[in-house]
This record gives sequence, C-alpha cells and structure tokens, in this order.
Amino acid sequence: MYPVLRLFGQFIRHRRAAPLAPLATHVSQHRCLPWDIDLWMELNNGRTLTLYDLGRLVLAKRVGLLDALKRRGWGLTMAGAVVRYRRRIRMFDRIEMRSRALCWDARFIYLEQAMWVRGECANHIVYRAAIVDAAGIVAPARVLAEVAPDLPTPPIPDWIAAWSDAEAKRPWPPMQDL
Repeated sequence: MYPVLRLFGQFIRHRRAAPLAPLATHVSQHRCLPWDIDLWMELNNGRTLTLYDLGRLVLAKRVGLLDALKRRGWGLTMAGAVVRYRRRIRMFDRIEMRSRALCWDARFIYLEQAMWVRGECANHIVYRAAIVDAAGIVAPARVLAEVAPDLPTPPIPDWIAAWSDAEAKRPWPPMQDL
C-alpha cells in the first residue's frame, strides 16, 4: 500500500520550508519502519523507490514545479531510473534523503536522490523524469520557463549522457523473440 500518510506528513513537515532554487537540494528525514522491510530484515527495494517519491514530491513543491504542473494541467512521470544499493538499511534506521534536479536534455529532467544512514550513502538513484500533457512529453525548456525563466542549462555529466545513449540503444519492446 502506498504510504499516503507519510507523504502528507512530509508535506506538513516542510510546509514552512523556504522555496528552493531549481537546482538546490531538498533534505528530508525518514525512518525505516517494520512494514518497509523484507525477509532479510532490511529496507525492501520496492519500498526504497516509494520512499524516494516522498523526497521527490516535496522537492517538486519547494522548487515550484507542482504549481506549474497544476497551472498547465501537466503530469510528472518517471521514464527510467538507474540505482545503486551499497549499504543495508535496517528496521528503525534514521534516513537522511537528499533530492535535487541534476540537469536536463531535450526530453527529460534528471533527478538525483540518495539515502544516507549513519553518515554513509546507503543507496543512490537517478530518475529520468518526463513532464507530460495530452500531446505527450513537454520539453524541459518549456517547463523551466514556467519555474525559473532565467536559469541557465547546466552541463549534462558524462555518465548521465552515457546512460541516456545506452537507453536509446536498448530494444523496445523487450523480449520480442520469446
């Protein structure tokens, strides 16, 4: 079940937080609860992705993206992700999540998030986010014109460009030969 109460709690906790610049980092605190764990008594990988939603949505609120989405009738969808798990997160561990927009290209905004436990990065994810309307993907330049019209386009890190290139070569739909 989606943690709606936790999502509302994050919005309430950060309701008086200052707006953020579009490329600034939103920091939020979370806890690994008993219903977040798997058979190995650690944070379930599916719940990890759901917890990242909590940080990403409050980030979108603080940078003004949610207002722009509402104003224009746009939606926000995740179009891909690359994730690294490096440390186990155990039940009741305190998690510091850091969320930020990293860069964008002609189609996607790349969002970076990490979970830190006891001063170590436990996992890290980069999402390809697409803003969509009835006609399809809305160009990030158009979105940024709504949120921060004077913001210069940051350079795309080499590893993000390589990931994007690899995704373009990936067969779709997959498993055609089965």
